[in-house]
Amino acid sequence: MIFAACSSSRHVADGNWLLDKVNIEINDSTHKVDASELSTYIRQLPNHKMLWSMKFRLGVYNMSGSDTTKWYNRWIRKLGEPPVVYDSMLMMASVDQLEKAMVNKGFLYANASADTVRDDKKKKIRVNYKVDAGIQYKIDSISYVFPGSTFKSIIMADSSHFNVRKGDPLDRSMLETQREYITNLLKNKGYYGFSKEYVTFNADTTSGSHLVDLTMIVNPPYKGATNPILTHEKYYIKDIRFITDFDPSKGETIEDMISRSVCEKYKDIEIYNGLKTYLRPGVLYENCYLHAGSPYNQRDVDRTYSSLARLGILKFVNISFVNLGKVDGMNLLDAYILLTPGKSQTVSFEIEGTNSEGDLGVAAAVTYTHRNIGKGSETLTAKLRGAYESLSGNLEGLIHDRYMEYSLDLGVSFPKFKAPFLSESFKRKINASSELNFSMSYQERPEYTRIISNAGWSYRWVHNRNKNVYLFTPIDINYVYLPESTLDFIDNIAPDNPLLKYSYEDHFIMRMGFTFYHSNKREQRPWDLTFQNNIYTVRANLETAGNLLYLLNMIFRPRSHISSDPYKLFGIYYSQYIRFNGDYSFLHIFDYRNSLALRAGFGIGFPYGNSTIMPFEKRFYGGGANGVRGWDVRTLGPGSYPGTNSVSDFINQCGDIRLIFSAEMRTKLFWVIELAAFIDAGNIWTIKNYPNQPGGLFKFNKFYEQLAGSYGLGLRFDFSYFLLRFDMGMKAHNPAMDQIHWPLIHPNWHRDSSFHFSIGYPF
Repeated sequence: MIFAACSSSRHVADGNWLLDKVNIEINDSTHKVDASELSTYIRQLPNHKMLWSMKFRLGVYNMSGSDTTKWYNRWIRKLGEPPVVYDSMLMMASVDQLEKAMVNKGFLYANASADTVRDDKKKKIRVNYKVDAGIQYKIDSISYVFPGSTFKSIIMADSSHFNVRKGDPLDRSMLETQREYITNLLKNKGYYGFSKEYVTFNADTTSGSHLVDLTMIVNPPYKGATNPILTHEKYYIKDIRFITDFDPSKGETIEDMISRSVCEKYKDIEIYNGLKTYLRPGVLYENCYLHAGSPYNQRDVDRTYSSLARLGILKFVNISFVNLGKVDGMNLLDAYILLTPGKSQTVSFEIEGTNSEGDLGVAAAVTYTHRNIGKGSETLTAKLRGAYESLSGNLEGLIHDRYMEYSLDLGVSFPKFKAPFLSESFKRKINASSELNFSMSYQERPEYTRIISNAGWSYRWVHNRNKNVYLFTPIDINYVYLPESTLDFIDNIAPDNPLLKYSYEDHFIMRMGFTFYHSNKREQRPWDLTFQNNIYTVRANLETAGNLLYLLNMIFRPRSHISSDPYKLFGIYYSQYIRFNGDYSFLHIFDYRNSLALRAGFGIGFPYGNSTIMPFEKRFYGGGANGVRGWDVRTLGPGSYPGTNSVSDFINQCGDIRLIFSAEMRTKLFWVIELAAFIDAGNIWTIKNYPNQPGGLFKFNKFYEQLAGSYGLGLRFDFSYFLLRFDMGMKAHNPAMDQIHWPLIHPNWHRDSSFHFSIGYPF
């Protein structure tokens, strides 16, 4: 009501107009151009509309008074957005940019114009842009001109990878992409001085036709050029020199750094160390893809940058080349790899308040990090943490009740693929890091004491410019041990519940896992002013446990098929299962302030062999900040299981199958605040009929009736480096037996609402 009563042109001076609306009309018979693509070329756009309906930020700005000496008015204006005042010069510049954009897309005779509609009473103006696209020119033939047979043979050998082909539109962005491709191709073949300015295109049109004869020209060296680098000749690398204590603030020359350093030769590289040697020569050699005597290769330079950047001890990496001129008829370069070390050791302290789905607590931790523990940039991380957590925020008995947890985390990361029986060439090619982790947690509760320990070895590597990320864990061991508990604790809480009983007994898990991540998010090219409208992400995880132990038991301790007693390791039952979990998310960006996010997820776990039930920590749960947000975490499902709302019943609300669908509309408001409206649907199910989870069994003819649904709103605070999220969900469809199935029709705030606080987007 405040915004409606406030004139949107309140702070627009007399004689000016508020730019109220911009329309782009495209007369394009081929329908090849979207108006949203051209909006990025408009030099002046109206104030942002929240969900395309209300100018929220302008409304906030208009709540301020005209006296800017008052702090309140300045603060309100900073939160809001000032009115966009119409500028005729920017309108004409937009017309010019629209025409150029259309020409770049192949509409060579496109014409753009603009007219305005004014409302003097409201001091508003509307600008209408009209674009007559004409006919899009297409490539009828492509010919090539080269300065010599050498360039022709190199470039045409990879012509199958050209992205400009006969029949394609005459699109400038595609031509630019091909220029970059050819430049990189030649740089990877030794042509150090070549640049894309030598690759040009001539388009020859015929009168009365909309076809283009395209000629790609690789031009010879420019006449009269004084550049000492020969742009069209191949260069070879002579010497590779590392300078390990480069300080860019000193302004030293390479000669000065070499003169004060101690030289150490290792294979075909030279290492110049200062007062302290902090990296082993073998580490530098393994992370260098340049080779003495080889032709210059830009790909090897980039791989060297990327590989050295993984060394945590290094703060900066810079690679420069010195032209030695012709020696024995060969153009030679010396490669200087300049390294700046960072701090090797750090200590950090943390104090945090915790809210574990309603259980409040406080924790303190100290973390020690050593980024060069063995002079190979191995990173050691040790974290010691202590925490107190009261169930449901009840602080009574703070001193005497046993609600403490102490934990130790140790990890060592190696910046190389550490594995036996693999060749060095394979290890260098995959460029993976290896991680060794160990953790132990000591938990005290009034009813029991529990120790959870974990140890694992994993490999992580990336591919395709970080679009693909892989994590392979060949072994991960988890051991849960209860040294003591109160009298009859397990029998009291789980007299007839094997799942709950299993969760508080000693158990052992030895698993293997593989995780895959892929995204199509592209790098923004300088000449491309448009943003990527559609971004998708795929995450998948597959793990299996107990197979090796079971195989060894079957070989050395075979048993009768009649026996149902599981095998033990050191007197402890071990788990055997296979588990898959995957998610697909899709983000459609309408403009810089509005987007639609979609998510579909599926997971399944199956116990077999030595196990009749999945480990509790490996089962899926419903609800929560990243699930169906109309339910608190672990209060949904499985299937139509209603739950009892008791503290101990959460153990029953988990399952072996997971299904989730979500849609979320996101719009930026002002400052760092973002608004979201969401719809979630999904549930969990069991893969076997467990008596303590009635209604939880997955059935193909009933599961769709048991999909829970919710809707809600959320506020997010996007601080760039992290995002705080507050979501309020309401139940829409409740599949639980003996409960109202359609709270959407008869909502009850106390019964159907759920509030969530989290870090980061839900998907």
